Amino acid sequence: MKAYYLTDAGKVRDHNEDSLIIVKNNDNDILLAVSDGMGGHSAGEVASSITINYLGKHFRETFMNMSKNDAVEWIRNSASEINTLIFQHEKTHPESKGMGATLVLALVTAEYILFGNIGDSSGFVVKEERLHKVTYDHTLVNLLVSAGELSQEEAKEHPKKNVLMKALGANDPIEIDIFDCDMDIDAILLCSDGLTNMLEKDKIESVLLEEHTIEEKVEKLINKANNRGGTDNISVCYLMLEEGEEE
Repeated sequence: MKAYYLTDAGKVRDHNEDSLIIVKNNDNDILLAVSDGMGGHSAGEVASSITINYLGKHFRETFMNMSKNDAVEWIRNSASEINTLIFQHEKTHPESKGMGATLVLALVTAEYILFGNIGDSSGFVVKEERLHKVTYDHTLVNLLVSAGELSQEEAKEHPKKNVLMKALGANDPIEIDIFDCDMDIDAILLCSDGLTNMLEKDKIESVLLEEHTIEEKVEKLINKANNRGGTDNISVCYLMLEEGEEE
């Protein structure tokens, strides 16, 4: 397996509120996660840091020899605990009131691959030279599209396209979507909406299929998003599963 992650503030924001991680435990299980923070006065940065710091530490300390069912519960409990930590921070830091964060994660083990998602950071897989989205964005426009009130094209230009229906620190209790993923895949991509708002899926796919190193692919995605305007922080986690590595 090869993995690489990178984050960039973009061309408009004066600081970066995204946090991300790729970490391996003693069983060679891998956790990838991206969190996009929200809230003024750097509060979003705090919320995403709380999210990723907790996940990384919790994964190293507790994720061992887990069945798929246990891993699903681990994801649910982790999201709930992070949510509690964000609300607790708000109580003791009034200046951070209203902060929150998205979360998209992937757990990769020899037996299964699971995705988890809250908000509008995205999880994809590469399979048979195509990029497939796994997660569902918890946005107002996605809800309207699902209800048949908006077309996909209308959703792209909708003035409220960034309004979230669900986020860590915004809903209590919180429920995280969990997806059981096909093991027969070539790669996993997690990203914040700073990438997907700037680049269409086919543009992301074309970069990932180029003959470059994993580092060059991730850097090129971020550069392309910045060239398109870079209106938000851009974060990318990419994991390439080489043949035979899953055994």
